[in-house]
Amino acid sequence: MDILTSYSLILVTLAAVFGFIMAWGIGANDVANAMGTSVGAKAITLKQAILIAMVFEFAGAYLAGGEVTSTIRKGIIDSAYFQEVPELLVIGMISSLLAAGTWLVIASYYGWPVSTTHSIIGAIVGFTAVGVSADAVSWNKVGGIVGSWVVTPAISGIIAILIFTSAKKLIFDRDHPLAYANKYVPIYMGLAGFIMSLVTIKKGLKHVGLDLPAAQGYLLACVIGVIVAIIGSVVIRRLNRGKLPSNTGIDAMTPEQQQVRVEKVFAVLMVLTACCMAFAHGSNDVANAIGPLAAVVSVVSNNGQILDNSPLAWWILPLGGIGIVMGLAFFGHRVMKTIGHKITHLTPSRGFAAELAAATTVLVASGTGLPISTTQTLVGAVLGVGIAQGISAVDGRTIRTIVTSWVVTLPAGALLSIIIFFVLKFSFGA
Repeated sequence: MDILTSYSLILVTLAAVFGFIMAWGIGANDVANAMGTSVGAKAITLKQAILIAMVFEFAGAYLAGGEVTSTIRKGIIDSAYFQEVPELLVIGMISSLLAAGTWLVIASYYGWPVSTTHSIIGAIVGFTAVGVSADAVSWNKVGGIVGSWVVTPAISGIIAILIFTSAKKLIFDRDHPLAYANKYVPIYMGLAGFIMSLVTIKKGLKHVGLDLPAAQGYLLACVIGVIVAIIGSVVIRRLNRGKLPSNTGIDAMTPEQQQVRVEKVFAVLMVLTACCMAFAHGSNDVANAIGPLAAVVSVVSNNGQILDNSPLAWWILPLGGIGIVMGLAFFGHRVMKTIGHKITHLTPSRGFAAELAAATTVLVASGTGLPISTTQTLVGAVLGVGIAQGISAVDGRTIRTIVTSWVVTLPAGALLSIIIFFVLKFSFGA
């Protein structure tokens, strides 16, 4: 307890600096989930993706990141073991932020899309199991996380295959794909509007006092989906009709020319879905950086008392939002290239299938409590789109590298956290 009193300012300052590093790593690595496919499909340029993501990620983090956050993220450890030694929780959370942030910076430098959630959880589990007690760790939840390495990509991959295959058969394999696009694309737009609005409602807006009951949330999402479909139908028909040569019809265009026109429609859809995913991601995953930081501030300011939930100091959310934006600006392009270019060749329609599949999987997981990584979800979706084109369309070497980085993430975060924990513990005389 004397440590918390004597070094309160130093401890909070270290937590803030390391929390910023963690947020920087989130921006550098995880934001590629929202924008990597759009860049790979050439729906937008890399610079445009960075600018768009900066706006929506920061908006999600700052406006909908929440005023209260769980002191112990995901309930992965039992706070009862720290009641008599709250200084160990403070030192451990500081260690976890630096450990997870360091691993994310390394992974981002090499372009490895890893899970920021798994990085911080691995770090917290590491210092707790070795520095406090192995019994303080909820190992069943850790097992669920390991299982998600297979389950999550598999679910999103299957959904992506279904979406891509349906679009291929209903639109692209037809003699007049543009005519069928006028018929079926509004349905995809309505489905996207429904899924993306529901993800935003469940993963973002609930943090700003709009935690709607399930029935109202689904009803609102349905209304938005129908409106999007109607608007999309009108816009697509006018767009296609207006761009056809005078006194000619769709028959005057070759199937290849019509497919190019259809891909442009999906490119617009990709940008819209990416913006929604970026907002939802910013509102949800910023907690990986500010959760441990909020825990440190809470314990220090409450004289060692450990609360289940703690109000956020006014400066914490802006710190997380700015960190995410800066990480994205400096290193985000590296992971974007892996997601968008190295796994498989993407077109706007393929990228849209991957993004919608990832959003659907996130929605299903949030409703069932399935441990999930947005990174693994999108990688699985992109992989599914590649498999739908034939296994030769997938870069096996890239997939092996990505899977290896997933497996290494938990132990890497744990090992770094353990080392930093004992160094800080010794430094503060704990």
